[in-house]
Amino acid sequence: MEKTKSAEILIALTVVISFMCVLSAMSVQARDITELHIGYQPSTHQIAHMTAMENGWWAEDLKRFGIEKVTDSVFSSGPPEMIAMMAGELDVAYVGTAPPITAIDKGLDAKIVAAVQTNGSAIVLSPELAASYTSPEDLKGLKIATFPKGSIQDTILRKWLMDNGLDPVEDIEIIGMGPGEAITEIGAEVLDGVFLPAPSPTIIELDGTGEIVVYSGEMWPNHACCCLLVSDELIEEHPELVEQIVRTHINATEYNMEHVEEAAEIYAKKVVGADIEMVKESLKSWDGAWIFNPHLEINSTLEYAKVDYEMGYTDKLLTADDLFDTSFYDKIMAGPTPTPEATPALTPPAPPVSSPAITTTPTETPTTPAPTPEPTPTPPTPGFTAVFAIAVVFAVAYIILRRRA
Repeated sequence: MEKTKSAEILIALTVVISFMCVLSAMSVQARDITELHIGYQPSTHQIAHMTAMENGWWAEDLKRFGIEKVTDSVFSSGPPEMIAMMAGELDVAYVGTAPPITAIDKGLDAKIVAAVQTNGSAIVLSPELAASYTSPEDLKGLKIATFPKGSIQDTILRKWLMDNGLDPVEDIEIIGMGPGEAITEIGAEVLDGVFLPAPSPTIIELDGTGEIVVYSGEMWPNHACCCLLVSDELIEEHPELVEQIVRTHINATEYNMEHVEEAAEIYAKKVVGADIEMVKESLKSWDGAWIFNPHLEINSTLEYAKVDYEMGYTDKLLTADDLFDTSFYDKIMAGPTPTPEATPALTPPAPPVSSPAITTTPTETPTTPAPTPEPTPTPPTPGFTAVFAIAVVFAVAYIILRRRA
C-alpha cells in the first residue's frame, strides 16, 4: 500500500514538473510585435526612410510579419535619438554610425545591419571668413557649431583638427546644436561657422549667410556617415522581420538613386520648412553617396570608436562584433561575406558644385526589388532544454520505483 502511494506521488510530481517545463519553454518564445517605431533625422542623408515611409513601403512590406502600424519620430541629431532608443522608444534608427558607439558602450542593445550613406557634411564659414580661408589653422579662435558630442560631425571635426595640429578644446570653441538653430545663428552672425550634414550647408550658401570651405570627404575620405540600427530584441526574436527591414531599405535606397528629383520632393514634403529647390541643389553639389552595404562602413566606424575611446566618450574600445550584424545583408546578397580588409575603398565624388548627382558607388551590388518574404514561421515547439528536463524527471522516477519494487 505504501509502495503504491509513493509511486502515485512520484508520478504526480513528474507530471507537474513536466508541465512546468513545457510552460517555461513556451514562455521564452518571442513576444508578438504589432507596431514598429523608427527614428530618423531631417537630413538628405536619410531619405531612404522617408521614401519608404511616404510611399507606404514600410507598412506594406512588414504587415505579413504582424506589423499593423509603423510610426516614425524625427530627432535633431544622433545623440538624442540614441537616448530615445535606450529608453525603449525606438525599434529601428536611421542614425550616424558614431552615436551608436557611445550608446552601445553605455548599455544599448542594438546592431548596425545596413549602411545608409557616406560623406555628405561640410564646414561653412561666414562670407568674410570664407574669403580668407586657406587651411584649418584659419579656424583658430572661431566659434563653430556642429552636432552634439558623440555625433559623426563632432567626431570628424575634432579628429580633423587634431590631425592638423589644433586642440579642439583650447583653439576652437565647438558648440553642440541641431541644424535649425545652427542655420539661424550663423545667419544672425552669432556663429563664425558650422559643420553640418546636407542639405544645411547648401541652404546657408543659398541664403547668402555663409560659404562652404571644406567637405567632410576631404577631412576624412570615404568616411561612414549614416547607418540602419536595429534593436537586439528584434534581431534575436524576429530575424525574418529584420531581414525584410533591410530589404525595404535597400529598395528605397536604389529607388532614390534612380529618382533623385523625386527623392528631393519626398524630403521637402516630409521635413517641415524645406525648400524643394534648395534640396535639389544640395543633392547636386554634396559629396555624399547613398549606399546600403554595411561592410563599406566598418573600417571608418571602428576608427570612430577609437577616437571616442581616446577622447573619453566610451569606457572601452568597441569592436566590429559589438557594433555590426551583417548577416542579414549577406543573406540577401546571397554571396560570400566580405571582410573589412578586403572591402574596396569608395571613390569620393568631387566636392565642387558642378559635381554630378548621386550614383551608386562601384562597390555596391545593384539589386532587384526585394523578393516576397516567406510567411512568419509558426512558433517553435519547446526546446531541447525542456525536453531534456522532462526526460531526466522520468528517468529518476523510474529508477526510484525500480528500487522500491
